[in-house]
Amino acid sequence: MLTREECCDFLRQHDDYLILTHIRPDGDTLGGAAALCHGLRRLGKRAWLFPNREITRTYEAMITPYYAPGDYAGQTVVAVDVAAAHMLCRGFEGTVHLSLDHHPHGGAFSEQCLVDPSKAAGGELILEILDELLGGIDREEADLLYVAVSTDSGCFRFANTTADTFRAAARLTDAGARIAELNKLLFRSKSRARMLLEGAICSSLLSYRNAEINIAVVTLEMMAHAGAEEDDCQDMADLAGMVIGNKVAVTVRELRPGHCKISLRTDGSVDAIAVCRRFGGGGHRMAAGCEIDLPPFEAAEAVRQVVEEYWP
Repeated sequence: MLTREECCDFLRQHDDYLILTHIRPDGDTLGGAAALCHGLRRLGKRAWLFPNREITRTYEAMITPYYAPGDYAGQTVVAVDVAAAHMLCRGFEGTVHLSLDHHPHGGAFSEQCLVDPSKAAGGELILEILDELLGGIDREEADLLYVAVSTDSGCFRFANTTADTFRAAARLTDAGARIAELNKLLFRSKSRARMLLEGAICSSLLSYRNAEINIAVVTLEMMAHAGAEEDDCQDMADLAGMVIGNKVAVTVRELRPGHCKISLRTDGSVDAIAVCRRFGGGGHRMAAGCEIDLPPFEAAEAVRQVVEEYWP
């Protein structure tokens, strides 16, 4: 495990960077990776992002200009906000030389790592690295890091938000981040298909223990009926947790027949990591995920049973 200073020495000493994001990329991995890429270029390095073809429309305009051209062969591979090897973006094969992460057990797959679980978002860690490397950030990096920090903290609503998260956001605002425009894009815009999909999810919500456990199930049939695409499925893990009295919120999304992605959010009374590890997943104590080879409602029941095992 590197210190921040040792990590910055590593970044100064190497060049020809290829930066990796994770599968089904969110704002933290994309914004943090692109900000690091931009900062390394300001440092005089060659740097590109490995093209993540699962990117959604929300992030394309900001992130895809950083995608590596087809003939680029990076020599130094850095992963940003990737919790485990199986989470690396599809298509990448090779050695990861450095991992920058905020997941408690991140970095185990890389030769070197800097992991700080106290951060609400990986973007907070990237901000500190750019401060160390360059003495501060520019406006482009401020925008990208605001995307990272705001999305992983749920626009500063999640329990992982700390005073340091707000301090980071203030820094990004001072550096020129387009707060109003980005908040509109990220948190106040929904397609008609997304709204129809939310209606279907809420109408089939499963509740247990007097609504202390709530499970939202998203099937391929629901997606098709609403006309929803991947871009319409961001931040769905919030829905089940909005029920009054909720302690554990589970979102089960059918990715293909017989295979589901699970997102688990808790108030801390149930260890989300412990539950998801039972299915080969991981994450944070209050927010974790995994994938299960079961149809959606069977997957929901399997997760509920494990949650019950860890019920306080």
